[in-house]
Amino acid sequence: MYRVWRFVAEYSALLILGALAGLVWANTDAASYHAFVEFPLLEGGPIGHLHIDAEGHAHRTLTVHYLINDVLMALFFAIAGKEVWEAVALRNGSLRGRKALTPLIATAGGMAGPAVVYLLGAALVGKFWALANGWAIPTATDIAFSYLVGRLVFGAGHPAVMFLLLLAIADDAGGLAILAIFYPQGELQPAWLLLSFGGALLIYVLANRLPRIMDSRHDHRPHSTFAHTRLDFWPYALGGALSWYGFQQAGIHPALGLLPIIPAIPHADIDFGLYSAEEAGQHDLLNRIEHMLKNPVEIILFFFGLANAGVEFSAMGEATWLVLAGLVIGKPLGIALFGWFAAEKLKLGLPEGMRISDLVVIGCVAAIGFTVALFVAGVAFPPGPVQDAAKMGALFSFGAAAIAIAVGRIMRVERRHMVVAE
Repeated sequence: MYRVWRFVAEYSALLILGALAGLVWANTDAASYHAFVEFPLLEGGPIGHLHIDAEGHAHRTLTVHYLINDVLMALFFAIAGKEVWEAVALRNGSLRGRKALTPLIATAGGMAGPAVVYLLGAALVGKFWALANGWAIPTATDIAFSYLVGRLVFGAGHPAVMFLLLLAIADDAGGLAILAIFYPQGELQPAWLLLSFGGALLIYVLANRLPRIMDSRHDHRPHSTFAHTRLDFWPYALGGALSWYGFQQAGIHPALGLLPIIPAIPHADIDFGLYSAEEAGQHDLLNRIEHMLKNPVEIILFFFGLANAGVEFSAMGEATWLVLAGLVIGKPLGIALFGWFAAEKLKLGLPEGMRISDLVVIGCVAAIGFTVALFVAGVAFPPGPVQDAAKMGALFSFGAAAIAIAVGRIMRVERRHMVVAE
């Protein structure tokens, strides 16, 4: 758990700094801020926003915003996808078996509750059709900030912290699915996904499976050694680039484009848990790639905060309060109700030492949307006042931290500490 604390603290620092820089810049010199974010880096290249000119010809423009959100953030989602995949697919994965059922069901409530509250609110203010596409914005849980706050509220040794950890892994998986299914980028052309999944399968066979088959009669494993030492991660980097391009051309958000390559990469047989300390000693390629990406992703998150949190305070509107209501009302209600149903009615139970009332507190902690909520807001609405208003709601979700601390005291949460070695 100390590893998780250190990870989210490191990732959060630059992200917060970038968000604050963007917020200050946009409110002091909005023109220069937007000129920077939308600055065209390349016209007519193979990647970028797709535009159709007056004559019907399509061309792409690579802007700073596209580079950050659609290209570089693919590395962030790859790390999240790696943890989700290990939790689901590997032996001892944290989302395998009965122990994961209550957090999974609570996660479903934590996504359904905010969506329902948001849509009901949009109907009540009389702007359902204008704002309905933002229903997924408050379904997000920011893993970094939620765990920072969860640790403060419960203490490092409380079983609710691990419950929150499992819930966030499942929430990440749900968020990736929502982005892929409900927020396509332009006209869908699913045939291009053959490039993504076919390329990943081909790389898996040629660089992973085939060397092992060829070594079946060789104790010194020459082909696997060659693939491990000479080829290393380069075949998977090529496969990832092809997969990313396939997602862009298919009309699915390209930030998810590296996900198909993850199962193809050589990996450990056991999941040690989210960003666990044991992974640092693993020499499999998948864990090595994750550690290689750590520092670059920290910098990427700084620029993500800078490019997405630059919202003028005058942008507040109905979408602001709908996103905020979905997070601070819908999240706790959904997680508490679904978690209670799973634990009590389905007899799945809770981790030893955790109470039903802790579900309400977990729901308040999970109401911090920020990173993923900002990301979804950027694809749910076109650039303009509504998108800015929705982003402001995501920024205001930081207030859920104070709510979680207050509710924790009301519910008499007993903080539990653990002694950890450096």
